[in-house]
Amino acid sequence: MSADATSHAPGTTINGVSPQQRTIEETLTDTVLASFEKCEDPRLKDLMQALTRHLHTFIREVRLTEAEWDAAIAFLTAAGHITDDKRQEFILLSDVLGASMMTVAVNNEAVGNATEATVFGPFFAEDAPEIPLGGDIAGSASGQPCWVEGTVTDTDGNPVPNARIEVWEADDDGFYDAQYTDGRIAGRAHLYSDKDGNYSFWGLTPTPYPIPHDGPVGMMLEKVGRSPVRASHLHFMVTAPGLRTLVTHIFVTGDPQLEIGDSVFGVKDSLIKDFVPQPAGTPTPDGRDLEGTGWARTRFDIVLAPTGA
Repeated sequence: MSADATSHAPGTTINGVSPQQRTIEETLTDTVLASFEKCEDPRLKDLMQALTRHLHTFIREVRLTEAEWDAAIAFLTAAGHITDDKRQEFILLSDVLGASMMTVAVNNEAVGNATEATVFGPFFAEDAPEIPLGGDIAGSASGQPCWVEGTVTDTDGNPVPNARIEVWEADDDGFYDAQYTDGRIAGRAHLYSDKDGNYSFWGLTPTPYPIPHDGPVGMMLEKVGRSPVRASHLHFMVTAPGLRTLVTHIFVTGDPQLEIGDSVFGVKDSLIKDFVPQPAGTPTPDGRDLEGTGWARTRFDIVLAPTGA
């Protein structure tokens, strides 16, 4: 290696850095790492030291300028200013950088035939109303009615009775209820599987929509030439005693956005499902009268991994 090249991480070389400058930079990193040595929480110590190492490596690798550092601070400040109890810009930032999906991947290791997890998203609400089996989550949300049914089982195929199933989705205009200012609750609910693990409900056929892109995250996506649009999806969170909580979506076969790319990298092939169109007048599974409206139906069988897997 030449005297003006610095190897500071496996496979990474910085050209144009003298041995003297390299020593200055490495000494600074070592000094910051040492500042955490008295931390009594070993996990916190590991996190802070690893963060320092990676952050310093990034700064050195790209030779970050002071103007770029200023721009980064301004970006984070703007993200903080736009964040409130209805909007979490930092979750959006984590999502579009793939950090959310990487955290999901690390914390939900593959277990046999267990349903794959994906991103939580920023629009879950704790106070979603309960509906009976076959009930309707839509409320005032606009869109094409869709019958959703399936089973909840464990990885051995045993039915999981009384599993709590939280479901939420955007309306046909691409908005969640939390994005409106009138306090509506629509497009979300929770229900429970029956004694045989079966569940069913009426929702809306998912459509593509953009994540909120009128803030700093949206500006960043525009500058780098990326779309803010998410592939069509319906959210699920499923919980049952002794089994791992599942946070996931299902996506729509044939959605053109699947080819373009999901803005938060949440799509997995196993989660793409057929939403089969039903012409107006087709009898519904529960005899519901849709007054001549076309509808769709899909099936999503959920398999929960054991706790600790």
